[in-house]
Amino acid sequence: MSTWQDWLNHLKNMDIDSIQRTLESYSQFGPLPGLLLPFIESFLPFLPLILIIAANANIYGLGFGFLFSWIGVTAGALCVFLICRALGKNVKDKLMRRFPKSERFFNWVERRGFTPLFLLACFPFTPSVIITVISGLSKVPFHTFLLATLMGKAVMIFCISIISFDIANLVEEPWRIFVSVTAVLVMWFGGKSLESRYQVHG
Repeated sequence: MSTWQDWLNHLKNMDIDSIQRTLESYSQFGPLPGLLLPFIESFLPFLPLILIIAANANIYGLGFGFLFSWIGVTAGALCVFLICRALGKNVKDKLMRRFPKSERFFNWVERRGFTPLFLLACFPFTPSVIITVISGLSKVPFHTFLLATLMGKAVMIFCISIISFDIANLVEEPWRIFVSVTAVLVMWFGGKSLESRYQVHG
């Protein structure tokens, strides 16, 4: 590709096989492509995250593929959060003046804390960059966002990875779907318990 823009436009329109071939073409860099691509998606949400996660699982294996995607996605979300937190209250005030209805969402996130952030992070089709930006501009504590993101993204990435890994055998292995649902419930209850401890000792 002659420019980054050409490369990104090419990646945006790729299917899973094309993404796998692209990642494999950079195999000399080890796990770095598998880490960087989901990290970049945090800043460029038009990239196909689901396909990137699926490609990682099939290239690096279920365990390492999950780990590389999780590290990349979480690190990217935390960077976006910290950048927005550094921008401060002025940006939040301007945003609420420009979009008055956004105040309700700010209040909802600040009041409910962990639960909405966790649930929104669990689903791959939510506009995660918007959630991250609003969290960074809001009064949500850093530890609440970190915990919800770590656990929610883990559930989302694990579910995509375990279902897409060797997908041809999914029909013969329905336990994968059961494990995915169980992971959501375990992470949610575990996250709520940890958040309660933070609030008690914070």
